[in-house]
Amino acid sequence: MICPICKVGLQQAIFYGTEIDYCPNCLGFWFEEEELRWAKDKKDKNLSWLDIDLWEDKKKFRISSGQKLCPYCRLPLYEVRYGDSKIKVDVCNICRGTWLDRGEFQQIIQYLKDRAGDELLHHYAKNAAKEFWEIFTGPETLREEILDFLIVLKCLGYKLTAQHSVINKIIAKLPK
Repeated sequence: MICPICKVGLQQAIFYGTEIDYCPNCLGFWFEEEELRWAKDKKDKNLSWLDIDLWEDKKKFRISSGQKLCPYCRLPLYEVRYGDSKIKVDVCNICRGTWLDRGEFQQIIQYLKDRAGDELLHHYAKNAAKEFWEIFTGPETLREEILDFLIVLKCLGYKLTAQHSVINKIIAKLPK
């Protein structure tokens, strides 16, 4: 595979437990279809419940053709915004791979951390219900979906004890 920027051969590496391809010159990353989610989940397990499906919401899907070619298919990559962030990533509509320029993975992680806090603070019931429903419907494996649900509950517990210190004090006084 060839780097879409430098036009040199990509090398393989293990990146947060996921085998990916990267450019030794520009340090861009090529993630095949599920690899970006796997690396994100390994980087921060508390974010595993929060997935951005770049293909899901057609109304929010802003696409523009780019100059880069897919390292796998050798067809044009398209620039899309990562969720509702300002981060633009390059995707292939054929193999559904994603190209990240240097630093974009860290930007995505920071965006997801910020979004996770907001989602749990303002929409925790909706997110807990969504994660519970995904136990039965997927898209991940049953084990992964159960873990996602438990992470949402754990984070919700942290938020509730931080917001409602009286509850925390009552729980602390309960007999053990």
